[in-house]
Amino acid sequence: MCSDSGNDKWFFDTATGEVTRGKVSGWNSRLGPYDTEAEARRALETARARAEAADEWDED
Repeated sequence: MCSDSGNDKWFFDTATGEVTRGKVSGWNSRLGPYDTEAEARRALETARARAEAADEWDED
């Protein structure tokens, strides 16, 4: 049986700037899940890059 609880994944909390393992903060300030702590630490950078790529796609 596969559990999708997210308790073994990493998250970035936009309200506090903290990286946590598991769903510690509420959904409205949580980015993730990420497989590694390093990926979670780059969450804002990743989100920014994805937003820029989506903006470029929208312009086409």
